[in-house]
Amino acid sequence: MNKFTQAIFLRLWLSVRQHKKMLFVTLLTMLGTALTEVAFPRVFGYLIDNGFKGEHTTLALWKIPVAIISIFVLRGICTFTTSYLMSWITTRLLNDLRAQIFAKMLSVPVQFYHSESSGRIINTIMFEAQQIVEMVKVSIITLCRDSLTVIALMSFLFWRNWKLTLVTVVLIPLMAALVRSVSKRLRKLNQNQLEVNGELTQVIEETTRAHQVIRIFGGQRYEQKRFDAKNEKLRGYVMKTTVAVASTTPITQILAAVAVAIVIMLAVAQAKTGATSVGNFVEFITAMLMLLTPLKHLADLNGPMQRGLAAAESVFAMIDAKGEHDSGQRLTAKAQGKLEFVATCFTYPGQQQEALSSINLCIQPGETVALVGMSGGGKTSLVNLVPRFYVPDSGDILLDGRSLKDISLSSLRDQIAMVGQNVILFDDTVAANIAYGDASPDATRIAAAVKAAYLTEVVQDMPDGLQTMIGDNGMRLSGGQRQRLAIARAIYKNAPILILDEATSALDSESERAVQAALDTLMLGRTTLVIAHRLSTIERASRIVVLAEGRIVEIGTHAQLLAKDAVYANLYRLQFAA
Repeated sequence: MNKFTQAIFLRLWLSVRQHKKMLFVTLLTMLGTALTEVAFPRVFGYLIDNGFKGEHTTLALWKIPVAIISIFVLRGICTFTTSYLMSWITTRLLNDLRAQIFAKMLSVPVQFYHSESSGRIINTIMFEAQQIVEMVKVSIITLCRDSLTVIALMSFLFWRNWKLTLVTVVLIPLMAALVRSVSKRLRKLNQNQLEVNGELTQVIEETTRAHQVIRIFGGQRYEQKRFDAKNEKLRGYVMKTTVAVASTTPITQILAAVAVAIVIMLAVAQAKTGATSVGNFVEFITAMLMLLTPLKHLADLNGPMQRGLAAAESVFAMIDAKGEHDSGQRLTAKAQGKLEFVATCFTYPGQQQEALSSINLCIQPGETVALVGMSGGGKTSLVNLVPRFYVPDSGDILLDGRSLKDISLSSLRDQIAMVGQNVILFDDTVAANIAYGDASPDATRIAAAVKAAYLTEVVQDMPDGLQTMIGDNGMRLSGGQRQRLAIARAIYKNAPILILDEATSALDSESERAVQAALDTLMLGRTTLVIAHRLSTIERASRIVVLAEGRIVEIGTHAQLLAKDAVYANLYRLQFAA
Protein backbone atom coordinates (compact mmCIF):
# COMPACT_ATOMS: atom_id res chain seq x y z
CA MET A 1 0.00 0.00 0.00
CA ASN A 2 1.59 3.29 -1.12
CA LYS A 3 1.59 6.54 0.87
CA PHE A 4 -1.23 8.04 -1.21
CA THR A 5 -3.51 5.07 -0.53
CA GLN A 6 -2.60 5.20 3.16
CA ALA A 7 -3.49 8.90 3.24
CA ILE A 8 -6.91 8.19 1.69
CA PHE A 9 -7.67 5.43 4.19
CA LEU A 10 -6.55 7.68 7.05
CA ARG A 11 -8.94 10.44 5.94
CA LEU A 12 -11.79 7.96 5.61
CA TRP A 13 -11.01 6.45 8.99
CA LEU A 14 -11.07 9.90 10.62
CA SER A 15 -14.50 10.46 9.06
CA VAL A 16 -15.85 7.08 10.16
CA ARG A 17 -14.33 7.41 13.64
CA GLN A 18 -16.88 10.11 14.47
CA HIS A 19 -19.36 7.26 14.80
CA LYS A 20 -17.08 4.97 16.85
CA LYS A 21 -19.82 3.82 19.24
CA MET A 22 -21.94 2.54 16.36
CA LEU A 23 -18.83 1.04 14.77
CA PHE A 24 -17.94 -0.80 17.99
CA VAL A 25 -21.42 -2.35 18.22
CA THR A 26 -21.16 -3.30 14.54
CA LEU A 27 -17.87 -5.11 15.20
CA LEU A 28 -19.50 -7.03 18.04
CA THR A 29 -22.32 -8.19 15.76
CA MET A 30 -19.74 -9.21 13.14
CA LEU A 31 -17.92 -11.25 15.79
CA GLY A 32 -21.22 -12.92 16.67
CA THR A 33 -21.74 -13.83 13.01
CA ALA A 34 -18.21 -15.28 12.83
CA LEU A 35 -18.79 -17.45 15.90
CA THR A 36 -22.01 -18.88 14.46
CA GLU A 37 -19.97 -20.03 11.45
CA VAL A 38 -17.82 -22.16 13.76
CA ALA A 39 -20.78 -23.49 15.73
CA PHE A 40 -22.51 -25.02 12.71
CA PRO A 41 -19.80 -27.59 11.68
CA ARG A 42 -19.37 -28.50 15.37
CA VAL A 43 -23.09 -29.31 15.67
CA PHE A 44 -22.94 -31.23 12.40
CA GLY A 45 -19.98 -33.32 13.58
CA TYR A 46 -21.72 -34.04 16.89
CA LEU A 47 -24.78 -35.24 14.97
CA ILE A 48 -22.73 -37.64 12.81
CA ASP A 49 -20.85 -39.13 15.75
CA ASN A 50 -23.75 -39.35 18.21
CA GLY A 51 -27.02 -39.06 16.31
CA PHE A 52 -26.89 -42.30 14.36
CA LYS A 53 -25.64 -44.80 16.99
CA GLY A 54 -29.06 -45.70 18.35
CA GLU A 55 -27.93 -44.94 21.90
CA HIS A 56 -29.26 -41.39 22.17
CA THR A 57 -31.97 -40.33 24.63
CA THR A 58 -35.08 -38.24 23.95
CA LEU A 59 -33.26 -35.22 25.36
CA ALA A 60 -30.37 -35.75 22.94
CA LEU A 61 -32.77 -35.76 19.99
CA TRP A 62 -33.81 -32.20 20.80
CA LYS A 63 -30.28 -30.88 21.22
CA ILE A 64 -29.53 -30.82 17.50
CA PRO A 65 -32.62 -28.96 16.14
CA VAL A 66 -32.58 -26.51 19.06
CA ALA A 67 -28.89 -25.81 18.46
CA ILE A 68 -29.37 -25.33 14.70
CA ILE A 69 -32.35 -23.01 15.17
CA SER A 70 -30.51 -21.04 17.86
CA ILE A 71 -27.45 -20.65 15.62
CA PHE A 72 -29.50 -19.27 12.74
CA VAL A 73 -31.59 -16.99 14.98
CA LEU A 74 -28.41 -15.53 16.46
CA ARG A 75 -26.85 -15.29 13.01
CA GLY A 76 -29.96 -13.53 11.63
CA ILE A 77 -29.98 -10.99 14.47
CA CYS A 78 -26.26 -10.28 14.05
CA THR A 79 -26.49 -10.02 10.25
CA PHE A 80 -29.49 -7.67 10.37
CA THR A 81 -27.89 -5.48 13.04
CA THR A 82 -24.63 -5.33 11.08
CA SER A 83 -26.42 -4.29 7.89
CA TYR A 84 -28.53 -1.67 9.67
CA LEU A 85 -25.64 -0.11 11.59
CA MET A 86 -23.33 -0.10 8.56
CA SER A 87 -26.03 1.61 6.52
CA TRP A 88 -26.45 4.16 9.32
CA ILE A 89 -22.70 4.88 9.40
CA THR A 90 -22.16 5.00 5.64
CA THR A 91 -25.19 7.20 4.89
CA ARG A 92 -23.86 9.67 7.46
CA LEU A 93 -20.46 9.48 5.79
CA LEU A 94 -22.06 10.05 2.37
CA ASN A 95 -23.93 13.10 3.65
CA ASP A 96 -20.72 14.47 5.20
CA LEU A 97 -18.71 14.01 1.99
CA ARG A 98 -21.39 15.61 -0.18
CA ALA A 99 -21.77 18.48 2.28
CA GLN A 100 -17.99 19.09 2.24
CA ILE A 101 -17.90 19.12 -1.58
CA PHE A 102 -20.95 21.40 -1.81
CA ALA A 103 -19.50 23.79 0.78
CA LYS A 104 -16.30 23.93 -1.26
CA MET A 105 -18.30 24.69 -4.41
CA LEU A 106 -19.67 27.77 -2.65
CA SER A 107 -16.22 29.07 -1.71
CA VAL A 108 -13.95 28.32 -4.69
CA PRO A 109 -12.86 31.19 -6.98
CA VAL A 110 -14.84 31.90 -10.14
CA GLN A 111 -12.07 30.52 -12.38
CA PHE A 112 -12.64 27.08 -10.82
CA TYR A 113 -15.85 26.84 -12.84
CA HIS A 114 -13.93 27.63 -16.01
CA SER A 115 -11.73 24.54 -15.58
CA GLU A 116 -14.34 22.17 -14.12
CA SER A 117 -17.53 21.45 -16.04
CA SER A 118 -20.87 21.36 -14.22
CA GLY A 119 -21.31 17.73 -15.31
CA ARG A 120 -17.98 16.83 -13.71
CA ILE A 121 -18.97 18.52 -10.44
CA ILE A 122 -22.38 16.83 -10.39
CA ASN A 123 -20.74 13.47 -11.11
CA THR A 124 -18.31 13.94 -8.21
CA ILE A 125 -21.02 14.88 -5.71
CA MET A 126 -23.58 12.26 -6.74
CA PHE A 127 -21.65 9.28 -8.14
CA GLU A 128 -18.05 9.37 -6.97
CA ALA A 129 -18.94 10.13 -3.34
CA GLN A 130 -21.32 7.16 -3.50
CA GLN A 131 -18.45 4.98 -4.79
CA ILE A 132 -16.35 5.88 -1.76
CA VAL A 133 -19.15 5.02 0.63
CA GLU A 134 -19.76 1.69 -1.11
CA MET A 135 -16.05 0.93 -0.73
CA VAL A 136 -16.15 1.79 2.98
CA LYS A 137 -19.27 -0.31 3.53
CA VAL A 138 -17.98 -3.34 1.65
CA SER A 139 -14.49 -2.97 3.10
CA ILE A 140 -15.58 -2.82 6.72
CA ILE A 141 -18.06 -5.67 6.38
CA THR A 142 -15.73 -7.86 4.36
CA LEU A 143 -12.48 -7.07 6.11
CA CYS A 144 -13.99 -7.31 9.59
CA ARG A 145 -16.76 -9.88 9.38
CA ASP A 146 -15.14 -12.17 6.81
CA SER A 147 -11.69 -11.81 8.36
CA LEU A 148 -13.14 -12.69 11.76
CA THR A 149 -14.93 -15.64 10.15
CA VAL A 150 -11.69 -16.81 8.52
CA ILE A 151 -9.81 -16.50 11.83
CA ALA A 152 -12.55 -18.36 13.73
CA LEU A 153 -12.78 -21.15 11.16
CA MET A 154 -8.99 -21.44 10.84
CA SER A 155 -8.68 -21.66 14.64
CA PHE A 156 -11.33 -24.34 14.67
CA LEU A 157 -9.55 -26.25 11.88
CA PHE A 158 -6.20 -26.12 13.72
CA TRP A 159 -7.92 -27.33 16.86
CA ARG A 160 -9.55 -30.26 15.09
CA ASN A 161 -6.66 -31.27 12.81
CA TRP A 162 -3.60 -29.05 12.47
CA LYS A 163 -1.94 -31.29 9.88
CA LEU A 164 -4.82 -30.97 7.41
CA THR A 165 -5.13 -27.27 8.17
CA LEU A 166 -1.63 -26.59 6.90
CA VAL A 167 -2.88 -27.45 3.41
CA THR A 168 -5.60 -24.84 3.78
CA VAL A 169 -3.14 -22.19 4.93
CA VAL A 170 -1.36 -22.40 1.57
CA LEU A 171 -4.46 -20.82 -0.01
CA ILE A 172 -4.04 -17.47 1.73
CA PRO A 173 -0.66 -16.29 0.33
CA LEU A 174 -1.61 -17.58 -3.13
CA MET A 175 -4.82 -15.56 -3.07
CA ALA A 176 -2.96 -12.49 -1.76
CA ALA A 177 -0.49 -12.70 -4.66
CA LEU A 178 -3.40 -13.03 -7.11
CA VAL A 179 -5.18 -9.98 -5.69
CA ARG A 180 -2.04 -7.88 -5.77
CA SER A 181 -1.37 -8.76 -9.41
CA VAL A 182 -4.66 -7.31 -10.63
CA SER A 183 -4.86 -4.30 -8.25
CA LYS A 184 -2.71 -1.95 -10.34
CA ARG A 185 -4.69 -2.61 -13.52
CA LEU A 186 -7.99 -2.21 -11.70
CA ARG A 187 -6.92 1.17 -10.28
CA LYS A 188 -6.12 2.54 -13.73
CA LEU A 189 -9.29 1.12 -15.28
CA ASN A 190 -11.45 2.62 -12.53
CA GLN A 191 -9.83 6.04 -12.92
CA ASN A 192 -10.58 5.94 -16.65
CA GLN A 193 -14.12 4.75 -15.96
CA LEU A 194 -14.81 7.63 -13.54
CA GLU A 195 -13.41 10.13 -16.04
CA VAL A 196 -15.64 8.87 -18.86
CA ASN A 197 -18.61 8.75 -16.48
CA GLY A 198 -18.06 12.46 -15.79
CA GLU A 199 -17.92 13.15 -19.53
CA LEU A 200 -21.19 11.26 -20.03
CA THR A 201 -22.83 13.24 -17.23
CA GLN A 202 -21.66 16.43 -18.92
CA VAL A 203 -23.27 15.40 -22.23
CA ILE A 204 -26.56 14.69 -20.46
CA GLU A 205 -26.42 18.00 -18.54
CA GLU A 206 -25.67 20.00 -21.70
CA THR A 207 -28.41 18.26 -23.67
CA THR A 208 -30.95 18.98 -20.93
CA ARG A 209 -29.93 22.63 -20.69
CA ALA A 210 -29.76 23.24 -24.44
CA HIS A 211 -32.86 21.30 -25.54
CA GLN A 212 -34.33 24.26 -27.45
CA VAL A 213 -31.10 24.99 -29.34
CA ILE A 214 -30.78 21.29 -30.22
CA ARG A 215 -34.26 21.24 -31.73
CA ILE A 216 -33.96 24.53 -33.61
CA PHE A 217 -30.61 23.66 -35.17
CA GLY A 218 -31.37 19.98 -35.72
CA GLY A 219 -28.66 18.70 -33.41
CA GLN A 220 -30.49 15.55 -32.29
CA ARG A 221 -28.40 13.19 -34.40
CA TYR A 222 -25.14 14.86 -33.36
CA GLU A 223 -26.06 14.72 -29.66
CA GLN A 224 -27.17 11.09 -29.99
CA LYS A 225 -23.83 10.19 -31.59
CA ARG A 226 -21.98 12.06 -28.86
CA PHE A 227 -23.95 10.26 -26.17
CA ASP A 228 -23.54 6.84 -27.82
CA ALA A 229 -19.77 7.34 -28.16
CA LYS A 230 -19.33 8.19 -24.47
CA ASN A 231 -21.78 5.49 -23.43
CA GLU A 232 -19.96 2.83 -25.44
CA LYS A 233 -16.59 4.01 -24.16
CA LEU A 234 -17.88 3.71 -20.60
CA ARG A 235 -19.19 0.23 -21.34
CA GLY A 236 -15.76 -0.75 -22.66
CA TYR A 237 -14.07 0.23 -19.41
CA VAL A 238 -16.78 -1.53 -17.40
CA MET A 239 -16.19 -4.76 -19.35
CA LYS A 240 -12.41 -4.52 -18.95
CA THR A 241 -12.90 -4.01 -15.22
CA THR A 242 -15.30 -6.96 -15.09
CA VAL A 243 -12.74 -9.21 -16.79
CA ALA A 244 -10.03 -8.17 -14.34
CA VAL A 245 -12.27 -8.71 -11.30
CA ALA A 246 -14.07 -11.84 -12.50
CA SER A 247 -10.84 -13.62 -13.41
CA THR A 248 -9.90 -13.83 -9.73
CA THR A 249 -12.99 -15.90 -8.86
CA PRO A 250 -12.37 -19.03 -11.01
CA ILE A 251 -8.67 -19.00 -10.15
CA THR A 252 -9.53 -18.80 -6.45
CA GLN A 253 -12.05 -21.62 -6.80
CA ILE A 254 -9.53 -23.81 -8.63
CA LEU A 255 -6.99 -23.26 -5.85
CA ALA A 256 -9.66 -24.09 -3.28
CA ALA A 257 -10.69 -27.23 -5.17
CA VAL A 258 -7.10 -28.45 -5.23
CA ALA A 259 -6.80 -27.82 -1.50
CA VAL A 260 -10.08 -29.65 -0.77
CA ALA A 261 -9.02 -32.62 -2.91
CA ILE A 262 -5.71 -32.91 -1.05
CA VAL A 263 -7.44 -32.59 2.34
CA ILE A 264 -9.95 -35.32 1.46
CA MET A 265 -7.15 -37.62 0.35
CA LEU A 266 -5.18 -37.04 3.56
CA ALA A 267 -8.28 -37.33 5.73
CA VAL A 268 -9.18 -40.70 4.20
CA ALA A 269 -5.62 -41.85 4.89
CA GLN A 270 -5.97 -40.72 8.53
CA ALA A 271 -9.33 -42.45 8.85
CA LYS A 272 -7.80 -45.77 7.77
CA THR A 273 -5.29 -45.55 10.62
CA GLY A 274 -8.01 -44.50 13.11
CA ALA A 275 -6.51 -41.04 13.60
CA THR A 276 -9.87 -39.35 12.96
CA SER A 277 -13.57 -40.18 13.23
CA VAL A 278 -16.29 -39.73 10.63
CA GLY A 279 -17.76 -36.88 12.66
CA ASN A 280 -14.41 -35.12 12.92
CA PHE A 281 -13.87 -35.54 9.20
CA VAL A 282 -17.33 -34.08 8.44
CA GLU A 283 -16.64 -31.19 10.85
CA PHE A 284 -13.35 -30.45 9.15
CA ILE A 285 -14.69 -30.63 5.58
CA THR A 286 -17.76 -28.55 6.49
CA ALA A 287 -15.62 -25.88 8.15
CA MET A 288 -13.21 -25.88 5.24
CA LEU A 289 -15.98 -25.51 2.67
CA MET A 290 -17.49 -22.71 4.77
CA LEU A 291 -14.07 -21.07 4.72
CA LEU A 292 -14.23 -20.71 0.93
CA THR A 293 -17.03 -18.13 0.99
CA PRO A 294 -15.31 -15.52 3.21
CA LEU A 295 -12.03 -16.13 1.36
CA LYS A 296 -13.83 -15.45 -1.93
CA HIS A 297 -15.33 -12.28 -0.46
CA LEU A 298 -11.88 -11.11 0.56
CA ALA A 299 -10.55 -11.83 -2.95
CA ASP A 300 -13.49 -10.02 -4.57
CA LEU A 301 -12.94 -7.00 -2.31
CA ASN A 302 -10.24 -5.75 -4.65
CA GLY A 303 -12.76 -4.52 -7.25
CA PRO A 304 -14.81 -2.15 -5.06
CA MET A 305 -11.65 -1.11 -3.21
CA GLN A 306 -9.98 0.10 -6.39
CA ARG A 307 -13.18 1.80 -7.59
CA GLY A 308 -13.48 3.56 -4.27
CA LEU A 309 -9.84 4.64 -4.20
CA ALA A 310 -10.10 6.05 -7.73
CA ALA A 311 -13.25 7.96 -6.72
CA ALA A 312 -11.58 9.15 -3.51
CA GLU A 313 -8.80 10.78 -5.51
CA SER A 314 -11.34 12.91 -7.36
CA VAL A 315 -13.54 13.65 -4.33
CA PHE A 316 -10.71 14.67 -2.02
CA ALA A 317 -9.08 16.73 -4.79
CA MET A 318 -12.32 18.71 -5.04
CA ILE A 319 -12.67 19.01 -1.25
CA ASP A 320 -9.06 20.23 -1.07
CA ALA A 321 -9.52 22.79 -3.86
CA LYS A 322 -8.25 26.19 -2.81
CA GLY A 323 -11.00 28.56 -1.74
CA GLU A 324 -11.19 32.31 -2.37
CA HIS A 325 -8.52 34.27 -0.55
CA ASP A 326 -10.27 36.27 2.14
CA SER A 327 -8.09 38.04 4.70
CA GLY A 328 -9.92 41.35 4.87
CA GLN A 329 -11.99 42.87 7.66
CA ARG A 330 -15.69 43.56 7.81
CA LEU A 331 -16.97 47.04 7.08
CA THR A 332 -18.47 48.62 10.18
CA ALA A 333 -20.93 50.76 8.21
CA LYS A 334 -22.65 50.86 4.87
CA ALA A 335 -20.31 52.03 2.11
CA GLN A 336 -20.77 55.45 0.51
CA GLY A 337 -19.92 53.94 -2.87
CA LYS A 338 -16.80 55.73 -4.11
CA LEU A 339 -14.85 53.41 -6.44
CA GLU A 340 -11.30 54.06 -7.65
CA PHE A 341 -9.36 51.98 -10.15
CA VAL A 342 -5.64 52.76 -9.78
CA ALA A 343 -3.37 51.50 -12.60
CA THR A 344 -5.41 48.27 -12.60
CA CYS A 345 -4.14 45.46 -14.81
CA PHE A 346 -5.67 42.01 -15.17
CA THR A 347 -5.02 38.90 -17.26
CA TYR A 348 -7.20 35.81 -17.18
CA PRO A 349 -5.45 32.64 -15.93
CA GLY A 350 -3.87 30.78 -18.82
CA GLN A 351 -4.06 33.80 -21.16
CA GLN A 352 -1.17 35.96 -22.34
CA GLN A 353 -2.99 39.06 -23.56
CA GLU A 354 -4.15 41.45 -20.85
CA ALA A 355 -7.91 41.79 -20.44
CA LEU A 356 -7.40 45.15 -18.71
CA SER A 357 -4.34 47.37 -18.95
CA SER A 358 -3.55 50.36 -16.71
CA ILE A 359 -7.14 51.31 -15.88
CA ASN A 360 -7.36 54.60 -13.98
CA LEU A 361 -10.92 55.61 -13.14
CA CYS A 362 -12.56 57.37 -10.20
CA ILE A 363 -16.32 56.97 -9.71
CA GLN A 364 -17.97 59.24 -7.17
CA PRO A 365 -20.74 58.06 -4.80
CA GLY A 366 -24.10 58.11 -6.58
CA GLU A 367 -22.55 58.49 -10.02
CA THR A 368 -23.78 56.39 -12.94
CA VAL A 369 -20.97 55.27 -15.23
CA ALA A 370 -21.73 53.41 -18.44
CA LEU A 371 -19.13 51.07 -19.95
CA VAL A 372 -19.34 50.71 -23.73
CA GLY A 373 -17.19 49.31 -26.50
CA MET A 374 -16.86 46.41 -28.88
CA SER A 375 -17.04 42.82 -27.57
CA GLY A 376 -13.81 41.80 -25.86
CA GLY A 377 -13.00 45.37 -24.91
CA GLY A 378 -12.92 44.62 -21.16
CA LYS A 379 -16.33 45.83 -19.92
CA THR A 380 -17.31 42.61 -18.12
CA SER A 381 -13.76 42.08 -16.87
CA LEU A 382 -13.81 45.52 -15.26
CA VAL A 383 -17.08 45.05 -13.37
CA ASN A 384 -16.09 41.50 -12.29
CA LEU A 385 -13.16 42.98 -10.39
CA VAL A 386 -15.49 45.06 -8.18
CA PRO A 387 -17.02 42.11 -6.24
CA ARG A 388 -13.59 40.41 -6.43
CA PHE A 389 -14.70 37.58 -8.65
CA TYR A 390 -11.18 38.10 -9.94
CA VAL A 391 -8.20 39.89 -8.40
CA PRO A 392 -6.06 42.41 -10.35
CA ASP A 393 -2.56 41.32 -11.28
CA SER A 394 -1.26 44.77 -10.44
CA GLY A 395 -2.59 48.12 -9.38
CA ASP A 396 -5.48 48.40 -6.95
CA ILE A 397 -9.20 49.05 -6.57
CA LEU A 398 -10.45 51.19 -3.69
CA LEU A 399 -13.87 51.46 -2.08
CA ASP A 400 -14.26 54.69 -0.13
CA GLY A 401 -10.46 54.99 -0.10
CA ARG A 402 -9.93 51.47 1.22
CA SER A 403 -8.36 48.68 -0.85
CA LEU A 404 -10.76 45.88 -1.71
CA LYS A 405 -8.06 43.44 -0.53
CA ASP A 406 -8.53 44.81 3.00
CA ILE A 407 -12.30 44.20 3.00
CA SER A 408 -13.75 40.77 3.70
CA LEU A 409 -15.51 39.18 0.74
CA SER A 410 -18.89 38.87 2.46
CA SER A 411 -18.72 42.47 3.67
CA LEU A 412 -17.71 43.74 0.22
CA ARG A 413 -20.43 41.81 -1.58
CA ASP A 414 -23.02 43.06 0.91
CA GLN A 415 -22.46 46.48 -0.70
CA ILE A 416 -23.20 45.29 -4.24
CA ALA A 417 -26.33 44.30 -6.17
CA MET A 418 -26.08 42.90 -9.68
CA VAL A 419 -28.48 42.27 -12.54
CA GLY A 420 -26.85 40.32 -15.33
CA GLN A 421 -27.78 39.83 -18.95
CA ASN A 422 -28.14 36.10 -18.30
CA VAL A 423 -30.72 36.07 -15.52
CA ILE A 424 -30.25 33.41 -12.85
CA LEU A 425 -33.32 32.45 -10.82
CA PHE A 426 -33.99 29.56 -8.46
CA ASP A 427 -36.68 26.88 -8.40
CA ASP A 428 -38.49 28.53 -5.52
CA THR A 429 -41.27 31.03 -4.91
CA VAL A 430 -41.40 34.57 -6.31
CA ALA A 431 -40.93 35.96 -2.80
CA ALA A 432 -37.93 33.70 -2.08
CA ASN A 433 -36.24 34.81 -5.31
CA ILE A 434 -36.76 38.49 -4.52
CA ALA A 435 -35.47 38.18 -0.94
CA TYR A 436 -32.73 35.70 -1.90
CA GLY A 437 -29.92 35.64 0.66
CA ASP A 438 -31.99 37.30 3.41
CA ALA A 439 -32.42 34.93 6.36
CA SER A 440 -35.41 36.98 7.60
CA PRO A 441 -37.32 38.24 4.56
CA ASP A 442 -39.27 41.48 4.98
CA ALA A 443 -42.73 41.20 3.39
CA THR A 444 -43.08 45.00 3.14
CA ARG A 445 -39.77 45.34 1.27
CA ILE A 446 -40.72 42.46 -1.02
CA ALA A 447 -44.01 44.16 -1.91
CA ALA A 448 -42.19 47.46 -2.53
CA ALA A 449 -39.66 45.70 -4.80
CA VAL A 450 -42.48 44.05 -6.76
CA LYS A 451 -44.13 47.43 -7.29
CA ALA A 452 -40.87 49.19 -8.24
CA ALA A 453 -40.06 46.47 -10.80
CA TYR A 454 -43.57 46.73 -12.31
CA LEU A 455 -44.40 43.14 -11.37
CA THR A 456 -47.63 43.87 -9.45
CA GLU A 457 -50.03 42.72 -12.17
CA VAL A 458 -47.87 39.71 -12.99
CA VAL A 459 -47.89 38.56 -9.37
CA GLN A 460 -51.64 39.16 -9.03
CA ASP A 461 -52.29 36.89 -12.01
CA MET A 462 -50.24 34.05 -10.50
CA PRO A 463 -52.19 31.22 -8.81
CA ASP A 464 -50.44 31.61 -5.44
CA GLY A 465 -49.26 35.20 -5.73
CA LEU A 466 -45.84 35.74 -4.20
CA GLN A 467 -45.76 32.10 -3.08
CA THR A 468 -46.00 30.80 -6.66
CA MET A 469 -43.20 28.41 -7.63
CA ILE A 470 -41.44 29.69 -10.77
CA GLY A 471 -39.69 26.47 -11.89
CA ASP A 472 -36.12 25.77 -12.90
CA ASN A 473 -34.46 29.15 -13.57
CA GLY A 474 -37.90 30.76 -13.79
CA MET A 475 -39.06 28.60 -16.72
CA ARG A 476 -42.71 29.36 -15.92
CA LEU A 477 -42.12 33.08 -16.52
CA SER A 478 -41.61 34.99 -19.75
CA GLY A 479 -38.22 36.48 -20.55
CA GLY A 480 -39.35 39.96 -19.56
CA GLN A 481 -40.86 38.72 -16.30
CA ARG A 482 -37.65 36.90 -15.42
CA GLN A 483 -35.65 40.08 -16.06
CA ARG A 484 -37.98 42.16 -13.92
CA LEU A 485 -37.82 39.59 -11.13
CA ALA A 486 -34.02 39.87 -11.15
CA ILE A 487 -34.36 43.65 -10.97
CA ALA A 488 -36.77 43.29 -8.05
CA ARG A 489 -34.12 41.21 -6.28
CA ALA A 490 -31.59 44.02 -6.74
CA ILE A 491 -34.13 46.60 -5.54
CA TYR A 492 -34.83 44.53 -2.43
CA LYS A 493 -31.14 44.30 -1.52
CA ASN A 494 -30.85 48.11 -1.49
CA ALA A 495 -27.04 48.05 -1.87
CA PRO A 496 -25.00 51.26 -2.37
CA ILE A 497 -23.29 49.86 -5.50
CA LEU A 498 -25.30 48.58 -8.45
CA ILE A 499 -23.98 46.65 -11.45
CA LEU A 500 -26.27 46.40 -14.47
CA ASP A 501 -25.32 44.25 -17.46
CA GLU A 502 -27.96 45.01 -20.12
CA ALA A 503 -30.63 44.75 -17.42
CA THR A 504 -33.43 45.64 -19.85
CA SER A 505 -32.26 43.53 -22.78
CA ALA A 506 -35.04 40.93 -22.53
CA LEU A 507 -37.94 43.35 -22.20
CA ASP A 508 -40.46 44.48 -24.76
CA SER A 509 -40.71 48.22 -25.49
CA GLU A 510 -43.52 48.91 -23.02
CA SER A 511 -41.94 46.90 -20.20
CA GLU A 512 -38.55 48.42 -20.96
CA ARG A 513 -39.88 51.94 -20.45
CA ALA A 514 -41.54 50.92 -17.20
CA VAL A 515 -38.52 49.12 -15.83
CA GLN A 516 -36.12 51.82 -17.04
CA ALA A 517 -38.14 54.28 -14.99
CA ALA A 518 -37.83 51.93 -12.00
CA LEU A 519 -34.10 51.63 -12.61
CA ASP A 520 -33.75 55.40 -12.80
CA THR A 521 -35.34 55.63 -9.37
CA LEU A 522 -33.24 52.74 -8.09
CA MET A 523 -29.99 54.30 -9.30
CA LEU A 524 -30.59 57.58 -7.48
CA GLY A 525 -28.02 57.88 -4.71
CA ARG A 526 -26.25 54.69 -5.76
CA THR A 527 -22.96 54.18 -7.52
CA THR A 528 -23.98 52.40 -10.70
CA LEU A 529 -21.88 50.61 -13.30
CA VAL A 530 -23.85 49.94 -16.47
CA ILE A 531 -22.59 47.64 -19.22
CA ALA A 532 -24.46 48.78 -22.29
CA HIS A 533 -24.65 47.47 -25.81
CA ARG A 534 -27.69 49.52 -26.79
CA LEU A 535 -26.34 53.03 -26.49
CA SER A 536 -29.80 54.58 -26.30
CA THR A 537 -30.19 53.19 -22.76
CA ILE A 538 -27.21 55.09 -21.33
CA GLU A 539 -27.55 58.56 -22.85
CA ARG A 540 -28.35 60.03 -19.44
CA ALA A 541 -25.39 58.41 -17.65
CA SER A 542 -23.18 60.75 -15.62
CA ARG A 543 -20.23 59.59 -17.66
CA ILE A 544 -19.59 57.12 -20.44
CA VAL A 545 -16.33 55.14 -20.47
CA VAL A 546 -15.32 53.69 -23.83
CA LEU A 547 -13.12 50.60 -23.62
CA ALA A 548 -11.10 49.02 -26.43
CA GLU A 549 -8.63 46.15 -26.10
CA GLY A 550 -8.62 46.47 -22.33
CA ARG A 551 -7.85 50.20 -22.25
CA ILE A 552 -9.90 53.33 -21.64
CA VAL A 553 -9.91 55.28 -24.90
CA GLU A 554 -12.58 57.91 -24.14
CA ILE A 555 -14.48 59.33 -21.17
CA GLY A 556 -17.25 61.90 -21.18
CA THR A 557 -20.98 62.53 -21.29
CA HIS A 558 -23.08 61.40 -24.24
CA ALA A 559 -23.07 64.92 -25.73
CA GLN A 560 -19.33 65.41 -25.18
CA LEU A 561 -18.41 62.13 -26.84
CA LEU A 562 -20.67 62.77 -29.82
CA ALA A 563 -19.11 66.18 -30.25
CA LYS A 564 -15.65 64.63 -30.08
CA ASP A 565 -16.62 62.52 -33.10
CA ALA A 566 -14.27 59.63 -32.31
CA VAL A 567 -14.77 56.01 -31.11
CA TYR A 568 -18.08 56.49 -29.26
CA ALA A 569 -19.55 58.60 -32.06
CA ASN A 570 -18.68 55.88 -34.58
CA LEU A 571 -20.33 53.20 -32.40
CA TYR A 572 -23.42 55.40 -32.04
CA ARG A 573 -23.69 55.97 -35.80
CA LEU A 574 -23.29 52.24 -36.48
CA GLN A 575 -26.24 51.43 -34.19
CA PHE A 576 -28.53 54.11 -35.61
CA ALA A 577 -27.42 53.98 -39.22
CA ALA A 578 -30.54 52.07 -40.13
